[in-house]
Amino acid sequence: MAKANCTRHLRLVLLAVGLVAPAGALSAQEAVKHLNPVIEKLAAGKPFIGFQTGDLSLQNARTLARADIDYVYIEMEHGPMDFAGLQQFTVGMIDKAAILKKGNVQPNVAIFARFAPYGREQAQWVVKQALDIGLMGVIFNGIDNPEQALLAVRNMRYPQRKTSKHPDPPGLRGYAPATAVWWWGVSAAEYERRADVWPLNPDGDLLAIMMIETTEGLRNADAIAAVPGVGAIFVGAGGDLHQYLGVDSGSPEVEEAFQTILRACLAHNVACGITALSGQDIARRLAEGWKMIRTTNAALTQWRASPAVR
Repeated sequence: MAKANCTRHLRLVLLAVGLVAPAGALSAQEAVKHLNPVIEKLAAGKPFIGFQTGDLSLQNARTLARADIDYVYIEMEHGPMDFAGLQQFTVGMIDKAAILKKGNVQPNVAIFARFAPYGREQAQWVVKQALDIGLMGVIFNGIDNPEQALLAVRNMRYPQRKTSKHPDPPGLRGYAPATAVWWWGVSAAEYERRADVWPLNPDGDLLAIMMIETTEGLRNADAIAAVPGVGAIFVGAGGDLHQYLGVDSGSPEVEEAFQTILRACLAHNVACGITALSGQDIARRLAEGWKMIRTTNAALTQWRASPAVR
């Protein structure tokens, strides 16, 4: 009996990480529509909430893997472009206990990253490095126009096969997904099927997030939101944008700019993201229609303790 229980437990572990398939049933990686938990929420019309970090330590990775959030994004715009550290961080966020509990390989927390190049710098190699490590989304700094947004989307896509239902815009990403395949816990064929941008491809599990940070980007917000493959648009807390507007971060012009970007997102059914640093601010932004919230643990705890959430 003990041997039978041990064998059954081993099979459950293998099922959970996608190494074997149950007889007469879907494989573990097909048990959910999306392996990216953020996209699963967006597809259901729900917002997603997470943190920013520049700490690539294994200890921080383990902590964030079990945090009650939907995503974490790694800040590399103003810090070192440490791809070895980023790879270590992604490994540290693999949580076998969570896999066993869920019964599939969808992580509880998606990993995104923001890098140094602006949209005008067209650093395609950065996207390739990030996705090949296993990230589920990239945040593109300083997207000023739809042409830059389109290039960002193309950099996240593989060249499409002749039978593709979503051939445009054509992809530019080179094919070498071995590390990403291992981190996602799927076969190479399954990764290739899923490694496309949502919502352009409804089965995609990659999220292309554009940051609007300049007056040019603000003028082109509607056109940027209309680019096929743009999954979200994010504005900071007024950092670069207020500098380009020539005003203080708390000026009415900054909030007006935020609302302009939000209207563009809502018009094109694109998730719109913003920083909210208090529980009250989270509630206000969600009520306005923002779908992506970057916050802190203290603010998130405060919001979740509010009567409206309970």
